[in-house]
Amino acid sequence: MNQIIPEYLHDKSNLIKLVLYTALFALIFINIYQPFDSKDWFEVSEFMYFVFSSLIILTGMLVVAVSRLIMFYRGKRGSIFVWQYACWILAEIVSMALFYTLFEKIILHDARPFREMMKESSINTALVLLLPYTTLWLYFTLRDRNKKLEQFIQKENPSEPSPTSIMNFYDEKKELKLSVRSDQVLWIESADNYIKINYLNKGKIYPFMIRNALKTIEEQFAGSNLLRCNRSTIVNFEKVKVLKKEKDGVFLCYDLENIPDFQVSKTYAGKVMARFSEYPA
Repeated sequence: MNQIIPEYLHDKSNLIKLVLYTALFALIFINIYQPFDSKDWFEVSEFMYFVFSSLIILTGMLVVAVSRLIMFYRGKRGSIFVWQYACWILAEIVSMALFYTLFEKIILHDARPFREMMKESSINTALVLLLPYTTLWLYFTLRDRNKKLEQFIQKENPSEPSPTSIMNFYDEKKELKLSVRSDQVLWIESADNYIKINYLNKGKIYPFMIRNALKTIEEQFAGSNLLRCNRSTIVNFEKVKVLKKEKDGVFLCYDLENIPDFQVSKTYAGKVMARFSEYPA
């Protein structure tokens, strides 16, 4: 229980997926299974029942949304242990069950004993939450293992994926926007809140704009041929043919026409020189 939960369980994008998937599951669950005696809430048509019950379920799902928002910021400050995560989920179940119990008691004037109502709500809420949670946990775990396996294979065979490998570029919402062979990527530059990917296609240079940060791209392709040389530029080191030192500083040069030399800033000079030193004399 003192084991730390994987980071993917409190990753921002995964938490959003969890909240949305759980909300969708809850909508389907209440309209098919009809827990909490929800069919007796409203004497209306099937369609209006769907509308009203859905609004109430989504209101209750705010408990999960707020809980996962807190978890995200808690995870940024430090590790979350398994026992803490288990208590967190239990607190979500109790909080949501309490919400539905109070709703039935105060709004719908249910005459049953509070303890009985709370027990029933807790069981139904556990089903509403734990079923989608378990499904997503399995999905996130499988995806994480596949990712680690790919990284392991690349690490064990560093020379294999060179010119024919594909580089996928995503925007800030993690949507795939561009896929280019690694030997066709020339350089990437920042442009306000966007990045401009310059690549070769049919012998010509084409730019492609994506809303993202240069630092994100740098981290995504750490260990590849993409190397940052200054505050606003990442170069494809495979294309660099000459390094020259002038009075204005160090410059990286391609052997392609119409491509300017890229100046290396002092911040990144160490990494650039280290990359050149890897090549045999």
